[in-house]
Amino acid sequence: MQETGISPDENLSRQLKLAMRGLASSVTILSTVDAQGRRNAMTATSTTALTMEPPAMLVCVNRATSFFAALSEGADFAINILAADQAPLATLCASGAKGEDRFACGGWREDDRRIPYLADAQAAILCAQDGQMRYGTHAIVIGRVRAVHLPRAIDPLVYADGGYRVLGG
Repeated sequence: MQETGISPDENLSRQLKLAMRGLASSVTILSTVDAQGRRNAMTATSTTALTMEPPAMLVCVNRATSFFAALSEGADFAINILAADQAPLATLCASGAKGEDRFACGGWREDDRRIPYLADAQAAILCAQDGQMRYGTHAIVIGRVRAVHLPRAIDPLVYADGGYRVLGG
């Protein structure tokens, strides 16, 4: 067997990353406000429906992010499902922009709990945090759905093979 200098775990992680490039996912922006009233947002593709009874969502967030700091305090959050024309907003919230700078564009509103959500997203799902579990570098966070806004027709922004894509229809 040839020595590669890569541990089996590193090789497995690299192979998983390559495999996941082929799993197309809807692009979302998670948004929240911390206990000090500071808004935060991040682009994410690790979001999914957990159950319909009760209505609940699941998001996975890297614990090293500033966004996780608010979640670790129990903050509620919104899952904003982006439309095909919102790639610039996804890029902004995935870039080096921090805190309030991530709200520089888009139709942001606040709900009655001050949770920011995109009023012009394909859909915005407002969640009350209902538990979390840490696993490796990430936290798996459950959100009990409190409200859903459906302002636009379905035309999702998708992430696959390292870039944003639009579904042909």
